Amino acid sequence: MDASASHRPSSGRDSSQDRARASHATGASRDSRPEALAALADELMQREDHWQLATYSKIPLVLVEGRGCWVTDVQGRRFLDLYGGHCVASVGHCHPRLVQAVQDQAARLLFYSNAVYSDVRAEAAEKVASLAPEGLRRVFFCNSGSEANETALKIARRHTGRRRIVAMREGFHGRTLGSLAVTGLPGYLDPSWPVPTDDTTWVPYGDVEALDAALGDDVAAVLLEPIPSMGGVQVAAPGYFERLRESCGARGALLVFDEVQTGFGRTGTPFFGEGVGVVPDLITAAKGAAGGVPAGVVFVREDVAAGIGSGEQGTTFGGGPLACAALAATADILRDEGLCANAAAQGAWLTDELLRVPGVRAVHGRGLLLGVDLDRDAKPVIAALREAGILVGSSKPKAQMRLLPPLVLEREEAGLFVDALRAILT
Repeated sequence: MDASASHRPSSGRDSSQDRARASHATGASRDSRPEALAALADELMQREDHWQLATYSKIPLVLVEGRGCWVTDVQGRRFLDLYGGHCVASVGHCHPRLVQAVQDQAARLLFYSNAVYSDVRAEAAEKVASLAPEGLRRVFFCNSGSEANETALKIARRHTGRRRIVAMREGFHGRTLGSLAVTGLPGYLDPSWPVPTDDTTWVPYGDVEALDAALGDDVAAVLLEPIPSMGGVQVAAPGYFERLRESCGARGALLVFDEVQTGFGRTGTPFFGEGVGVVPDLITAAKGAAGGVPAGVVFVREDVAAGIGSGEQGTTFGGGPLACAALAATADILRDEGLCANAAAQGAWLTDELLRVPGVRAVHGRGLLLGVDLDRDAKPVIAALREAGILVGSSKPKAQMRLLPPLVLEREEAGLFVDALRAILT
């Protein structure tokens, strides 16, 4: 698959041209010497740390440019990005069609709220909805995955008249209080802030018996990431999702797939359920939905959508013209460049090749959301890969690294990673 090769740079690293371009991007083009750029990187990191809340542990890189699967830092060093800004750069960094769509819209109308109709919102709604499974083609635009999940739970409670939510112990659904209330990972729950968890029942992901025991006539929804990611990438056994669908239907609970990471082609189909033959009642999405512009989407079953009244849900910035231009362009690129099929093909190839690498114990996931289990702590390996010019993600399990690359990843680029990992592990 080479549909987007035209917007990717060569794979050479740390050239003088790269350094000059990177320093120009930060207004420091008068001195492109390596030592001056290293000092500039230190200064920028210190400034950001000084003014921002210290809520993130950051990789010591100052990135200033990206093309396709490659990013460049302020020192002119280029990195193969298999992390994608945490699963966001779905169609590659600065895809020319996406950039053009955003530029054109910015020159036309930056923003007006949902108080009026919008030509670009109408286009985005149609194109994004057409990616969803038949029956889930009503959409609500918001700003993030956390907001999408809270909206979905609000809709489920309104539709069913029930309160309790069944969620997965391994699940992560966002950092706002409402989404934390259904997040099972203990590292995100802190007694210093009271998270409203009274109406949540957690069960182990993939455990059908525990799920059936938790389901009752008071359950509004079952919420899960089809492939847990933050808590460690894994995929449930065959038949789990069919049983999940049957159990929810029998008990009158809505099935909600949190596809903030798995959605928009990452697992090899537009949305995960198509790959296992299951259609949920609601899907939440964000991350790669707009290729890098903040946007969240809730896909709602038509009869559920019909019961939602005016004023029951709202957002100021959700569905804004700039985000909608990016949403529409991303949907077009996914379709026109066959990126779902590319994710499936490259993910299958990576899985096969990685399992041949000494030191790799297992590979979990689907498409281009992969967890690679090593025979050792992953952090030193991740650091060594970064030194070799490759960015990958970490995971809750200490021995697992995560791959969340742009869906435009090519075989040669995937091969660079496999070769580098083999060299480091052996």
